[in-house]
Amino acid sequence: MQISQVREAIATAASDVVLPAAHKSALTCTGYTPDAVTEPHFFVGEYEQEFDKAYNRGLDVLEFTCRVLVGRADDKTAQELLDGMLSGSGPASLKQAIEAARGAPGELALGGLAHDLHVTRVQGYRWYEHQGTQYVGAELVIKVIGSGSS
Repeated sequence: MQISQVREAIATAASDVVLPAAHKSALTCTGYTPDAVTEPHFFVGEYEQEFDKAYNRGLDVLEFTCRVLVGRADDKTAQELLDGMLSGSGPASLKQAIEAARGAPGELALGGLAHDLHVTRVQGYRWYEHQGTQYVGAELVIKVIGSGSS
């Protein structure tokens, strides 16, 4: 798998969320940790990689830690928006938007970049500081499996 392409494909999939009409801007998504955040912002951060899970470079496993950060002009509203994005389903669900990139049965995920992916958990729901600004946010962990030889 080509990691940079996988990161960008995850960000593209996340951008399909539909935020509530009361929120005036769309979710900004990047496949990398940004210098500056345009909130609300989803980005693909750190990752771990396990090589050679199948013979002859047949399978690698990547586990990405992604973050979603929301501005905190109004603490309750920010947390309600974040909760919607962390829900398992619904138009604002990051899990639902990202897992839609799995493709149809028998198709490769992320437009052919991986065999499959799965949003496995949410963790770290808390206040984050990014470049000196405080945000409410959380991490999503995404497991991606694919060929180690491509």
